[in-house]
Amino acid sequence: MNAASDMEQVAQGFSFLECPRWYGGRLFASDLYTHRVLAFGEDGTARTICELEDQPAGLGFAPDGSLMIVSMQRRKVLRWSDGELSEIADLREVTGFHCNDMVVDSMGRAYVGNMGWDVYREAQIRGADLVLVRPDGTPIVVASDLVFPNGMALAPDGSTLFVAETFASRITAFDVCHDGTLRNRRVWAAFTDRSFDTIAACLQAGVVLPDGIALDAEGALWVADAGRRGPIRVAEGGRILERVDTGESTVYAVALGGADRRTLYMCAGPPLLTIDPRTVHRASLLACRVRTPGI
Repeated sequence: MNAASDMEQVAQGFSFLECPRWYGGRLFASDLYTHRVLAFGEDGTARTICELEDQPAGLGFAPDGSLMIVSMQRRKVLRWSDGELSEIADLREVTGFHCNDMVVDSMGRAYVGNMGWDVYREAQIRGADLVLVRPDGTPIVVASDLVFPNGMALAPDGSTLFVAETFASRITAFDVCHDGTLRNRRVWAAFTDRSFDTIAACLQAGVVLPDGIALDAEGALWVADAGRRGPIRVAEGGRILERVDTGESTVYAVALGGADRRTLYMCAGPPLLTIDPRTVHRASLLACRVRTPGI
């Protein structure tokens, strides 16, 4: 069941790596507390693509190849093109708190999650809206009452959207309509039958806390578990097919990349809330080979 006999540390010394995306032969990732978007070659060499005044989060690519970036605290979607940043959409009116992950479809439509409430000041878990940003920059709410919508993935034909609801310990799926709106909401995988009132209670329960996700060619999801475990490969219904042992490191986001899409990249760091990543930079990029390629 362990898939990581050849796991390696690709690069280290980052603050908090998140939202990895494989594109054009490189792995792109956000380093939250140094305010940088990085690109890694397969040899682990990191290059700074751009810097934000805000924290970068979700990443994606428009049909023209330009890089789309979530500006986390300012709650905006930006575009990096020809060495300049420009604004695509302002999401402050349609989001409850900081934005996080994003997935972009083949038409340039972006689905953006957000925390939903001020998690630093309010203990009580609340629901959040999921926002669709149309190619013209118009944001609309396409789903409500998600519990900390986080990592997302799209089926190869764009017909299904998968969303990790971190503090509900589940993966939710939607059918995608022709206009990008969502219907037929359903639980794709549940890791507990319990519900939690606070983040502290969720952490203490020791359940899987799905963060970043990546879809493979067999329809299984690699799920980063922010609850102090290595990532797991999950089938629909919640059965765990494989697990990667990352030792003392927690994995917060994953991507399938490499020339054959069979390299599982893992954004890792110390367990949640055990250090202050603003000042202690112990995040790393890990990788191992897997049997089933990414989509």
